[in-house]
Amino acid sequence: MGSFFLGLARLLIFIGFVSFFSIVFYFSSFFRSNEINAKKALVLRDFIIRTSNTLLGIRTIIYGDKPKVQGLIVANHRSYFDPIVIVNQIHAFPVGKKEVASWPMIGYICKISGVLFVDRKCPKSRQETAENIREVLAKGYSIINFPEGTTADLPTTLDFNYGSFVMATKIKAAVIPIAIDYKEKTDAFIGDDTFIPHFLKCFGKRTTEIKITYFPPIYSEDAACLLSTSKKMIDNELIRYRKDWDNQN
Repeated sequence: MGSFFLGLARLLIFIGFVSFFSIVFYFSSFFRSNEINAKKALVLRDFIIRTSNTLLGIRTIIYGDKPKVQGLIVANHRSYFDPIVIVNQIHAFPVGKKEVASWPMIGYICKISGVLFVDRKCPKSRQETAENIREVLAKGYSIINFPEGTTADLPTTLDFNYGSFVMATKIKAAVIPIAIDYKEKTDAFIGDDTFIPHFLKCFGKRTTEIKITYFPPIYSEDAACLLSTSKKMIDNELIRYRKDWDNQN
């Protein structure tokens, strides 16, 4: 019962916190240029994400060196919280499914802070996203993509989609693999999970332990090589994480 009340308190504080700053930003944006709004939105996003990680009791264990070059970050996908954890560590723009744009609060913050939404079933949408990715990389920022296309709680990753890796070869961008996982398997957001029950369960704990590994950038003109190399790196790291956690019990 205590965990339920902790999760509920965090949810209410999170809603109030995000709502307040979203409203302030929304009304103040009428008095600024689009360029200034974009910069302010990035500052607001980073502040909200940094504070949210602390508020929700996130404990992140990091392996490897954070990337010093911009590129196409490819990571396995466990939860809607994955990009929040990654963006708390490095400056990057996630690619998200279009449905997220309609989520209360989260969708608004995503939209004002540069998340690239894509309808994977629409070729035109995919092409527009590809052009947006080129623009973001040209400005010196990285892109976060989840090539599994959905979340999972399996020991290793689902099959990767080729699209991200083909794009990397076309625009000659580095591919930066990242592995991420949660100590509690039930923290994965999968299947028929809905946001509020999952939030209460995940963040009702005093701390949520998350491991993340940054791998060195990979360069290749062969999309299949980029895919297989990234997947192998991430899979091996996920297996290592779980062994380490199991040995703690």
